[in-house]
Amino acid sequence: MIQARIRKQFAPGEESAAFSLDVDFKAEAGITVLFGPSGAGKTLTLDSIAGFVRPDEGRILLDDEILFDGASGVHLPARARRCGYVFQNYALFPHMTLRGNLEFAVERIPRLERHRKVNEMLEKFHLAEVSGRRPYELSGGQKQRCSIARALIGSPRLLLLDEPARGLEAPLRAELYAVLRQVREEFQIPALLVTHDFEECLELGDEMLVLREGRVVQSGTPRKVFEYPANVDVARLLGVYNLLPVEIRGLDPGRNVSRLRYQDFELTGPYFPGRLIGDRVWLCIRPDVLTASPKDGRLGTNQMPATLVRAVEKVERVRLEFADDIAVEVLRPAFEKYQSVKDWVIEFPSSSLRVL
Repeated sequence: MIQARIRKQFAPGEESAAFSLDVDFKAEAGITVLFGPSGAGKTLTLDSIAGFVRPDEGRILLDDEILFDGASGVHLPARARRCGYVFQNYALFPHMTLRGNLEFAVERIPRLERHRKVNEMLEKFHLAEVSGRRPYELSGGQKQRCSIARALIGSPRLLLLDEPARGLEAPLRAELYAVLRQVREEFQIPALLVTHDFEECLELGDEMLVLREGRVVQSGTPRKVFEYPANVDVARLLGVYNLLPVEIRGLDPGRNVSRLRYQDFELTGPYFPGRLIGDRVWLCIRPDVLTASPKDGRLGTNQMPATLVRAVEKVERVRLEFADDIAVEVLRPAFEKYQSVKDWVIEFPSSSLRVL
């Protein structure tokens, strides 16, 4: 288990703003994803745990061993922490072969044991046939697998991965995900994976930490974070929600009903505990939950007219983007016969409405 409480401040510079990292979390065996936008402090958190950056204060424990303690002055060097690190740019030695890169990572162990470990990792990560090549002769996927193999060959207690899928094409990304799932099953150690891709969180994460401006603003399983974002900021970071400013116009706990006002339209939703009539809040709803149909006649309950701005093709669906920043996702066959229609009606299902 990794337990980290990290405080690190950077003063403002001539061309840079001040930044403060203040995180407190623990992670057990499995993949814990650090998710957030660029500049949120994700890589800084990894570098602090790895020993490349010294925090101002806090405490970092790995399997009950103190790696850093601000109060007592303990700060183990990176080489003594037994943390495997997979960097964004692979960080392979360009003058060494793939085999040489792996041998370098275990150069301090006896030769026969070193040879066995290297061969084992080459086979495990399907790299034996290219072990004599240098990094510039490898594909992106091969370099990524070599980087992961090198991070693991020394039997680390913790694996740190800084956006390992960055820049990989879809087939190589799928290959990487398969490798990381294999690592999770076989090595049974905590892994911290940095990403700003929420699909990657769902694909790989057992747990998820959402970072924003140097703080953890939500934690939980990726599915829980996806379904129940803690606030508007998290919902915006996920990038999968419509966020509409509404006013609460009615609350009826007996009937489990609330009435919301959006522009000139009234919407009915479930009862929202802890809210007051007159509160101005954000309606939070996913595009795939909404329905859209060509405008035809009078409006029904929880329906409002909308003007189509553009249609964005996806693999199986079409994302319809309307005026006022409302998006609806529909199946392609449902849209194809109405491609020329501009005036639509959007329906908000009452049971799916949520406010933040």
